[in-house]
Amino acid sequence: MINIYNEITRQKEAFEPLNKGEVRMYVCGPTVYDYFHAGNARCFVIFDFIRRVFEYAGYSVNYVQNFTDIDDKMIMRANRENINVGELAERFIGEYYNDAEGLGITPADHHPRATEHIGEIIDIIKILEAKGHAYKSEKSADVYFSTKSFKDYGKLSGKKIEDLQQGERVDENILEEKRDPLDFALWKSKKEGEPSWDSPWGEGRPGWHIECSAMARKYLGDTIDVHCGGIDLEFPHHENELAQSECATGKQFARYWLHNGFININNEKMGKSEGNFFTAREIAEKYGYMGSYKYMPLRFFILSSNYRMPVNFSEDIIESAKNSFERIVRFRDSLNYEIKHTDESITKENLNDLLKYRDNFKEALFDDFNSASAISVLFELIKEVNIKISSRTASKQYLETAKELSDEFCELFGFGNRIMTQMFPAKIKIKFDDGSILEYDEDNYIQEQIDARIAAKKSKDFKAADEIRDNLKAQGIILEDTPSGTKWRRE
Repeated sequence: MINIYNEITRQKEAFEPLNKGEVRMYVCGPTVYDYFHAGNARCFVIFDFIRRVFEYAGYSVNYVQNFTDIDDKMIMRANRENINVGELAERFIGEYYNDAEGLGITPADHHPRATEHIGEIIDIIKILEAKGHAYKSEKSADVYFSTKSFKDYGKLSGKKIEDLQQGERVDENILEEKRDPLDFALWKSKKEGEPSWDSPWGEGRPGWHIECSAMARKYLGDTIDVHCGGIDLEFPHHENELAQSECATGKQFARYWLHNGFININNEKMGKSEGNFFTAREIAEKYGYMGSYKYMPLRFFILSSNYRMPVNFSEDIIESAKNSFERIVRFRDSLNYEIKHTDESITKENLNDLLKYRDNFKEALFDDFNSASAISVLFELIKEVNIKISSRTASKQYLETAKELSDEFCELFGFGNRIMTQMFPAKIKIKFDDGSILEYDEDNYIQEQIDARIAAKKSKDFKAADEIRDNLKAQGIILEDTPSGTKWRRE
């Protein structure tokens, strides 16, 4: 049983999906006008992880994450670059996929774009208008949602409509269009230089909030199980989504609401509007390693804390995350080596003490997706197994079980075999003085060099042995002499 902290009830609850064995999950995705920053990355990584936990628990997950590909920021940037909004969206959707792949994020089952769902958006607005929850401005093609028409407005964020009205300041020109300052746009009139679509109210484009309601309904139905996003979206975006969706369908919009906390810099929210952000790509380039491995310190950093709590970003913290992740990599390499070189004759032992880590791991995961505690379980496993390896008392069965557990845990975190193999290319190229290049299978080539070094040391040709070691180091390959033999790793 998975227990979830449900934002709308403000308490931890046992998860019960609408349909047994199935999870309908919607995550608010990026507005694709720029590279996404570390705060965005936290949202995408966290809910990718939560999806994996649901699947680990045996659920079939229908996972939807949208792209907002039309809004004011996109229009401004496209105009500034003298391109159309569609070209801008295409560019940064591609860049999103590049960064998401580096972070080990599994693509959603559906990545709908707002501009491809104008028909569905118009349909919902027409329903809201027919039910008296929406109205057209007398002066333009703008259509607004009437917040007063929904008696439960504010139930997600806990805000009272009376308090919101007292604190609301609205431009007089907008007040002439709206009946109430808290009403929000469902459809916006066409303006010069903006993309537009035909509608029953005139040419224009959709408001931001209605996009998600339309796309969630199309791919997941009137009621979804889990709705997710950053805590900054709780109000007004998610509050407005909830209101317009429930008014349109007459049904509960989402059963569980999950929000991740901010990433802060110097205890202030990281964000483009604050001007104090780092893109995920910048962090990967500065603090990472080669290939897709360079994104893994950021993923580890994100998963090493409770998803609902704010976290502070600093150079020391990301360096610590990098070192911790490297410890996992070295452990996995060590296990592979020990399994290959451990004698079958070592007595097999009771594995119950080892298998307890799986129970502890599940307990952490199923308690509101506690990734920090689950990572602690992984490191407890690493510590125990390393002690057994050092004492030369681990049987092959024990090591193979430890590998099975570590593979299982790492795969769930997104540190799995696909990511690991990208760190270590299967081939290695050697360039000779005459300019010729010879490509070797990496494992075979390195083992040949290790064997040659061992032979040189046996014959007391220590100069040759040192040259082999130094040549490998120049190629980024570090040799480590251990009681069970020589191991290697990438620098």
